[in-house]
Amino acid sequence: MPNTLTVPESNEDKINRLKNIASDIITEAKKQGADHVEAAISVGEGLSVNARLGEVETIEHHRDQGIAITVYKGHKKGAASSTKLNQSAIEEMVTAACAIARYAEDDPFSGLPEKELLATNFPDLSLYHPWKLSAEEAIKMAIECENAARFYDKKISNSEGGSVQSFEGSRVLATSDGFNHGYSSSRHSMSCSVIGEHKGSMQRDYWYTVARRAADLETAIQVGEMAAKRTIKRLDARSLSTRKCPVMFATEVAGGLIGHFVAAIRGGNLYRKSSFLLDSLQQQVFPSFVHIHEQPLLPQAMGSASYDAEGVATSARHIVASGVVQGYVLSSYSARKLGMKSTANAGGVHNLTVEPGELGFDQMLAQMGTGLLVTELIGQGVNTLTGDYSRGAAGFWVENGQIQYPVEEITIAGNLKDMYQNIVSVGNDVDNRGNTRTGSILISEMTLAGS
Repeated sequence: MPNTLTVPESNEDKINRLKNIASDIITEAKKQGADHVEAAISVGEGLSVNARLGEVETIEHHRDQGIAITVYKGHKKGAASSTKLNQSAIEEMVTAACAIARYAEDDPFSGLPEKELLATNFPDLSLYHPWKLSAEEAIKMAIECENAARFYDKKISNSEGGSVQSFEGSRVLATSDGFNHGYSSSRHSMSCSVIGEHKGSMQRDYWYTVARRAADLETAIQVGEMAAKRTIKRLDARSLSTRKCPVMFATEVAGGLIGHFVAAIRGGNLYRKSSFLLDSLQQQVFPSFVHIHEQPLLPQAMGSASYDAEGVATSARHIVASGVVQGYVLSSYSARKLGMKSTANAGGVHNLTVEPGELGFDQMLAQMGTGLLVTELIGQGVNTLTGDYSRGAAGFWVENGQIQYPVEEITIAGNLKDMYQNIVSVGNDVDNRGNTRTGSILISEMTLAGS
């Protein structure tokens, strides 16, 4: 009887298979009359488990795959995508993209990135660490995480659940200029959200951990207990009267503040003239002690990559040095529109890092003295065109450097230009869980609107 067992595809074999498919796509597109072609293929699989009140709510095994193709006929661009990798689907997709390009408007700024900018060096960034996690093991972890929160304190009255997620995937990018490279990555996470109640006051809060390697995750008990602690601290929250005072953004929300800066120096907003930081290159936007780097080649970091979504080589660079803007965030297209070169930011930034200061969290509270510590932001009240900033907030009122009581139902407002200039310090309590890595940020004054 013939052996029907199949040998699992190795990661290297998978990448090579996808690279071959990408090459076939480019060949087919050229055959159909495209001058230049870009093909991106991604495949992935994962496990997601959610548990609530000690019971399993959902178990999901998912497999995803997709192809995106961009073709250029001269400076006319066409794009199409598919979730199928077979030959007939590829031919249909290419035909659709070429048809779109045929009737598209001529755009002199469109096209593949300059060939000399493409990545040729691909260091091992240690992004791929698969987790052999069974559904049973994931369920056990999710329940353990939630139980650690539920039974931490009698003030925890309900739960929104605990979750465990594991994902691994591969991506290949190929162009008709000879670029064809792929890599695999993994992402594992655990989270918990619970509800607390005390004397008629109800609050919810959460905590999560995320890493490339499962071994680098916080434990289920650590995540659950942190979720419970954060929830309990928020109970019996008060409002505040309208005032002006210092505001400290805790590390878990400070990244958003830097994200607004990135949006303002992003090429698309600059060439459309829809940014409050137009012509800010070599301008003092932050105090002189603020330094912001892009570090795309950090091993195992969540935002690491040796090239961007167009294949342009990434490199460590200063975006802000001594408070002065050193560079924008540009793709090939936006760079051409501005008469510049791509900064390898098609698809976003890579490990944007605000250089930490010397003060820890408690020291920054002491530096603030009396003011507002923000731990949660609500709403989207940020105008990238004007820099006007107005968002709902919750957190804690601080006096003499000590947290006094939780606060809610308040709005903090200012203008980002002023807020950036009025940064007093950046903490060393850096949150490394995301693509923006920063400590807490203290601003000398903002307007608080309360009841």
